[in-house]
Amino acid sequence: MQKEFTIGQAAETSGVKVTTIRYYESVGLMPEPRRVESGRRVYGQASVDLLGFIRHARDLGFTVEAIRDLIDLQENPGTDCTKADELARHHLIETQKRIEQLRVLEGELMRMIDGCAGGKVGSCEIVTSLFDHSKCSFEHKPKAPNGQ
Repeated sequence: MQKEFTIGQAAETSGVKVTTIRYYESVGLMPEPRRVESGRRVYGQASVDLLGFIRHARDLGFTVEAIRDLIDLQENPGTDCTKADELARHHLIETQKRIEQLRVLEGELMRMIDGCAGGKVGSCEIVTSLFDHSKCSFEHKPKAPNGQ
């Protein structure tokens, strides 16, 4: 007989919070679990394994949409892995862009901190730079996810 897990046990075993499991179910990453007569959710080992897969992909920064595509691929092990490669390469490019944005932010913060001579807030480089974007050395506004 296959072991069944309550939602709490599935959460503990997979390292995913109960609320996150419910979220994954609501967005279709996880199938709706079987429910016992009392209405309590029960999960099989395959579901717990899937939660681990999703958690690992999220830890690596993949989007929910990319994870959905990866799950679809994983469920069809005989298909070509070109799509998985494309998803990973796209994610790598986006990660490299974010790293570059963080480097720019790091430089700007270092400049602001270095320019702060202590003293009064009225002459504080940190506070004045935050109020007046033209005092910044770099364009550091992060791009919205849709590129705007």
